[in-house]
Amino acid sequence: MAHPPAQPATLALHADDVLNNVTDVAPPIHLSTTFRYSDNPDELTPIADLSEKPQDQDPKQHVYSRVTAPNSTRFETILSSLLKGHVVAYSSGLSALHAALVLLNPRRIAVGHNYHGCHGVIALFSRLTGLQKLDLDCPAEQLEAGDVVFLETPLNPHGTAFNIEHYAQKAHSRGAYLIVDSTFAPPGLQNPFEFGADIVMHSGSKYFGGHSDVLCGVLATNRKDWYERLWGDRVYLGSVMGNLESWLGVRSLRTLEVRVQRQSQNAERLVAYLDGALHAFRPAADSDEAAVQGVLYQINHASLQRGDASWLKKQMPNGFGPVFSIVLRKEEWARRLPSKLAYFHHATSLGGVESLIEWRAMTDARVDRRLLRVSVGLENWEDLRNDLVAAFKALLKESTVEVLQQAIEAYFLWMNNIQSNLDWLGTYMCVWYRLRNSDRQSLSIDSILESTLYSGQ
Repeated sequence: MAHPPAQPATLALHADDVLNNVTDVAPPIHLSTTFRYSDNPDELTPIADLSEKPQDQDPKQHVYSRVTAPNSTRFETILSSLLKGHVVAYSSGLSALHAALVLLNPRRIAVGHNYHGCHGVIALFSRLTGLQKLDLDCPAEQLEAGDVVFLETPLNPHGTAFNIEHYAQKAHSRGAYLIVDSTFAPPGLQNPFEFGADIVMHSGSKYFGGHSDVLCGVLATNRKDWYERLWGDRVYLGSVMGNLESWLGVRSLRTLEVRVQRQSQNAERLVAYLDGALHAFRPAADSDEAAVQGVLYQINHASLQRGDASWLKKQMPNGFGPVFSIVLRKEEWARRLPSKLAYFHHATSLGGVESLIEWRAMTDARVDRRLLRVSVGLENWEDLRNDLVAAFKALLKESTVEVLQQAIEAYFLWMNNIQSNLDWLGTYMCVWYRLRNSDRQSLSIDSILESTLYSGQ
C-alpha cells in the first residue's frame, strides 16, 4: 500500500515499509554477507546481463553485502526521504568524504577550519592526485570549473554557523561544486540543498546513530548521474556500512527528530544561561553567576552569532544545533573540568543521547588548549546546568586553596630570608664594633670577620 505524502517524523518510521518481506514490526537483523540465488534456473541472470545502476536492483533481492544488503538498503531508503536526495551510506564519515573526492576529482579544494580528520583525508588525496588546498575565503578567481568548496556548518568544534548560500554562489560562479558537511545540523535543523549545496555529507556516527554505538558516513545528492557513480564506486572502494551498523542506524533514525529537537533545546537553554551569567552585572560573590564569570572566558554557538543574522534564521529555522564550545580562563581548568562533572562523560565524538564534554586538545592539536566541546544529550537541562555550575565552583575552590598554600609557602620563605638577613646584620655589627675598638692598627678585616664567625658572635 502506497503512503500519502508525510512529514519527516512519519517518514523516519515508514519510508522503508515498502521493503518489508516479513511480518515483523521491528526490522529483523540480517547479518549474512552472502545470499542464495534463486532455485529456479530460469531466474538466474549472468552478471554481464545485469544493470549496474542502483535503481535497477531489486531492493528485496540481494547477492553480496558489498553491493546491497537488507539493513543498509533500509537505512539508505529512510535517509533519502529525510535528506531529500539520493543517499549512499559508507563505513565512516571520512570514507564518505573520500568517496566524494573520488567522484569529483577536483584540482583545487577551498576548505576552512573543518574537522581535523577531513583535513587528513584531503592531505591523503593530495598526495595521490596533487590536489591543491585553498583557504575557504580565498578569492573566487582562484577557483576553476570542477573545483570544490568544502563547507562545514555548524563548525566542529565551535558550533558556529556559516552562510551556505554565500558559498554556493561563490562556487557556482566559477563552475565549482559545493560540498556541505551538515553533521552538526541533521535533518530538521538544516537542509543544505535548499541553499545551493551540490553534495551533502554527514558523519552518521553522530546524530543518525545517536546512541554512540554506530560508525557510518552518508553522502546525498540530487544528481542521478552522481548517485549512480557513487553507488558503483563504493562497490570497489569497499567502504560499505556493516550489517549490524545498518540495523542500528535504522533503529536510531526512528527517533531522530525527537532526539535532535530535545538536544537542540537543551543546548540553547544552556548557552543562554551561561551567556547571561557571563555578562551579569556585579553578581554576588558566592552566586552561580560569579562562579561562571570566574571560570568561563567565552562561549561559542550559532545562537550567539551577532550582526545580520537573517540568513541564519532562514538557514536554521528550527534550532541551532546541540553542540557548543566553551573557553575557560586557564588551560589547567580546561584539563580538570571534565573530572568534576557528574552528567557529562569525558569522551570524544558527539550526537549521542548522553551528554559529552571533551577537552579538545586531546584530539585536535590546532585548537585553543582552553577550549572544551560540549555535546548536549537528552538529560534535563537544569540538571546539566547545575552540574556545570557545581564544577565551576569546585575549580574556584581548588584554586583558592592553591593560592592560600602558595601564600603560606611564600610567607615562610620570606621569614627565612628575614632570619638569614638578621644573622648577617649581626655579623656585620660585630665586625664593625671590633674594628672600631681594636688597639692594633694592623688587624685585618678578614681576621676579624673570621674570628667573629667562628666565635658565633
